[in-house]
Amino acid sequence: MSDKAVITCALNGVLTDPKQHHVPVTPEEMAREARAAFNAGASIMHIHLRQQAPGKGHLPSWEVAVSREIQQAIREACPGVIINHTTGTSGPNYQGALDCVRETRPEMAACNAGSLNYLKVKADNTWAWPPMMFDNAVEKVQDYLSVMKQVNTIPEFECFDVGIVRCVGMYRQTGMYSGPLEYNFVMGVASGMPADPELLPILLKLKVPEAHWQVTAIGRAEIWPLHQRCADLGVEAVPLDTATPAPLAAHLKSEINRWGPIIKKAGVYAD
Repeated sequence: MSDKAVITCALNGVLTDPKQHHVPVTPEEMAREARAAFNAGASIMHIHLRQQAPGKGHLPSWEVAVSREIQQAIREACPGVIINHTTGTSGPNYQGALDCVRETRPEMAACNAGSLNYLKVKADNTWAWPPMMFDNAVEKVQDYLSVMKQVNTIPEFECFDVGIVRCVGMYRQTGMYSGPLEYNFVMGVASGMPADPELLPILLKLKVPEAHWQVTAIGRAEIWPLHQRCADLGVEAVPLDTATPAPLAAHLKSEINRWGPIIKKAGVYAD
C-alpha cells in the first residue's frame, strides 16, 4: 500500500430541496445519516446548514446555534469524526459564515478559492435559475483564511474551474496561506470544469505537489468513469445528486463497499 484514501460524506449539499429529495435538515436527521456513513467507513462529514423552521429546509442558514447543534449531534453519533463546514455564500454579506467557523471551530472548512458564473441551461434552452455570480474575490478568500488560522481550522480549497486550481498556488506564494493544502476539484458544474476523467491528470499537474486532493463529482451516470480514474490515481470522488434518508443510507453503504476495494486495488487504503 502506497497511500491512504479518506472517505468523505457530504450529507445534504447546498441546493437540494428536502421536499424533493428528502435530504437531512435537523440535527437529529443529520446525525442519523452521518452515523450510517460513519458505520460504512466515512470519517469526514461535509455539512451544509439549513433553516430549521417548518417548510424552510431548502434555505441556507448561517446561525451559529444551528451549526453548533448539528455538529454536536454528529459528534455524539460518530465519535472521532472530522467536520468539514460549509462557507459558500454569494454576495457581500458573508459574516454569518465567518462567525460559524470562528465560534464552532470545526476541524476543516470549505474555502472557495475563486469566482464562477454559476449557470445551467434546461432542455428548452432557458436558464435553470437566474444567472448568478458565485463571487470569491481574493479579499473574501483572505477573510476566510484569517478566521480559519485563528481557530486552527484547515481550509479545503474548493476549485470549480482550472484557473481556480492555479490560484491556490498563488495564495501560497504570496503568503496568504502557509498551512497544509487540501484541494477539492469540483467537477461537473455546467459552467465550471466538466466531470471528464481526462482532465484529472492535468489538475494534478497544476496543484502544489505535496498537497492532498479529492474530487466532488456532480452528475449521474456520467460521473462513473471519473470515479474509476480517481481510484486509479489514488483518491475517491464524492458523488452528489443522491436522495435520502433511507435511500442515501443504502447508497452510502453500497458505494463505500463498492469503491473501497477499487481504491485498495489501485494501491491505497481507505480509512
